[in-house]
Amino acid sequence: MSRGERKPRREATTAGRLGSRPCETLRVTATLPAADPLIGRFIRLDPFDEADTAELYRAIARPEVFAGGYGGGPAGLPADLAAFEAFARSYYDAGDSAMPWTVRLRGGADDGRVVGATKLADFDLPNESTHIGWTAYDPGVWGTTVNPETKLLLLDLAFRNGFGRVKIQADANNARSRAAIERLGARLDGVLRRHKRRADGSWRDSAVYSVIIDDWPAVRSGLEARLAAWGDRPVEARRGGAADGT
Repeated sequence: MSRGERKPRREATTAGRLGSRPCETLRVTATLPAADPLIGRFIRLDPFDEADTAELYRAIARPEVFAGGYGGGPAGLPADLAAFEAFARSYYDAGDSAMPWTVRLRGGADDGRVVGATKLADFDLPNESTHIGWTAYDPGVWGTTVNPETKLLLLDLAFRNGFGRVKIQADANNARSRAAIERLGARLDGVLRRHKRRADGSWRDSAVYSVIIDDWPAVRSGLEARLAAWGDRPVEARRGGAADGT
């Protein structure tokens, strides 16, 4: 399903909604979300467009981003912009079971700056499950509110549309990504051995985590507390940090 076949865009904002929406029922019926921009306090998520690729290349086509397992690991780092364009078209394809997003900063000196990409995908409507992954950020925003708010917006989108389980996974060897996932409040479901081939031909084990609807009120509160602790200052890109799980 192309983005043009989904419902018309309208901006969805988290203000006044995330903190007050109750977890009304444990029996849910999943539907595909609309491809509308998601507006947070510090970031906005826009449906991925190929026009974003050049800015995304500047943000994430770096050895330190791919070192953690993103894009298949270090050997998957595209050599130049043309190679990255081909990589992005494949990695962020918006097929029938995928919703890719471009992550932009909101407010401050870097308002509108592209700082990453992510995807909500693997929609399994009968089993009410989906997957947040394919995520990478500019090293200049590692350790800020960008990842917590990205996950807050996407988890909220999934649960508002009737999903009961959201998977997040990482290379089992990537301790920093796994720590970031665990800090979100996701729970470890297990480790899939020899799960995915890396770009260099080796095999990775994947640590699989999830947030289910029963967990969502506590997870949401924890993420909102992290945003509140940051204060009102906008996020500005800087150097340093650690890559997110994929």
